[in-house]
Amino acid sequence: MTSRLLNALPVACLLTGSLVSAQTFKIDSDDGIISASKKLAQNVMTYYHGNELGQTPGILPGPPPAGDYYWWEGGALWGAMIDYWHYTGDTSYNDVVTQALLWQVGPNKDYMPPNVTASLGNDDQGFWGMTAMLAAEVNFPDPPSDQPQWLALAQAVFNTQADPGRHDDTCGGGLRWQIPFSNNGYDYKNSIANGCFFNLAARLARYLDNSTYSDWAEKTWDWVQSVGLMDAEYRIYDGAHVETNCTDINRAQFSYNNAVYLLGAAYMFNYTEGDQKWEQRISSLLDATIRDFFKDGVAFEIACEDHMTCTADMLSFKGYLHRWMTTMTQIAPFTAAKVLPILQKSAQAAITQCTGPPDGTTCGFQWSSGTFDDSVGAGQTMNVLGAVSSLLVGKAKPPVTQADGGTSTGDPNAGSSSDSFKHTAAPITTGDKAGAGILTALVLASALGTFAWMSTGS
Repeated sequence: MTSRLLNALPVACLLTGSLVSAQTFKIDSDDGIISASKKLAQNVMTYYHGNELGQTPGILPGPPPAGDYYWWEGGALWGAMIDYWHYTGDTSYNDVVTQALLWQVGPNKDYMPPNVTASLGNDDQGFWGMTAMLAAEVNFPDPPSDQPQWLALAQAVFNTQADPGRHDDTCGGGLRWQIPFSNNGYDYKNSIANGCFFNLAARLARYLDNSTYSDWAEKTWDWVQSVGLMDAEYRIYDGAHVETNCTDINRAQFSYNNAVYLLGAAYMFNYTEGDQKWEQRISSLLDATIRDFFKDGVAFEIACEDHMTCTADMLSFKGYLHRWMTTMTQIAPFTAAKVLPILQKSAQAAITQCTGPPDGTTCGFQWSSGTFDDSVGAGQTMNVLGAVSSLLVGKAKPPVTQADGGTSTGDPNAGSSSDSFKHTAAPITTGDKAGAGILTALVLASALGTFAWMSTGS
């Protein structure tokens, strides 16, 4: 079958317009964007030590209290680095990325390594699965033939999450946050766990031209709306507990929730060759995303940025917002005219504040402030790398499918031997109790709207 990619990518030229950063970086040309991206990639990789003697490949330092980062954010980092390679052509980190992605697959090749069982969420596994899917879609160099392949890994994640053991009748369906029943958070169903599953299903449907995956994508979107996690104005809320039949909705909003559903909806639009239903859903969710997460045209994390109560997880969300909205413009091109100028302005704000020590190129978090804010870390740097490198999308090849150039080998039965976690209690350590995966519970700390963030395991 011919490619389902819709023709035309309008206004791609907007991305390399007159963008000039104060201080060190200039991003007013492709060469400038590539140069800035290379420096940002170098900076973000200083937080990674998994390729050093005695360290664990694939993960950022952590989890707390051993370091700032949970397991999932390593998977997110490699997605950003694959996009960096895809946009710039720089192969410097490819071997490190491949080693990292293969090291964490686990004994059943499904991104459920036993050492993270006590904090293993569907969202955590989903982030690694989406990165493997990205590797297949952009033809990131395939692993050696005796190693797991990118497409098969993405299918393994999907298959384990589509297994009946992951779905129950509470709240009328939907994935729970945590996978093992003994983990803190198993009683919670949230938007990001279901969003990762929806996103992966939509992408596999397009890549393989297979309605089994698209049926799951349709079912998941419908459930999220029916239970109230996505409201009539397309606000996406964090989650709810099964004990209340998901009526106690936590109304915290995070940009990566909007982004993961936007991208998945774009893939469904492309797969269905422009179905008006998916065009309407994209348009409505896109308008809501711009309304809620772009403050005067600059990416802004509304749940925590005003008072800087963001956790390490939240400090990485803007990068997914930029990267996934950018890809959306390739596979749902009708969005490009509205989206690309906004991403251009936001990327300019992002790079402008990257003036921190020691060399005047360190990035902070509060892009709309216009100045470096001393909030530094892997997430903050990854955000700007994603925003800036994505400006090269106009010259980048759109995501491929198996029918139009995809080289990754799949396995429809991948994940069939995976652990269901239904009969073995997960060992819970003090460190794991401190928090897991992505979700944190939101509580109102003062009338001024200051949020206190704590994990369900506290």
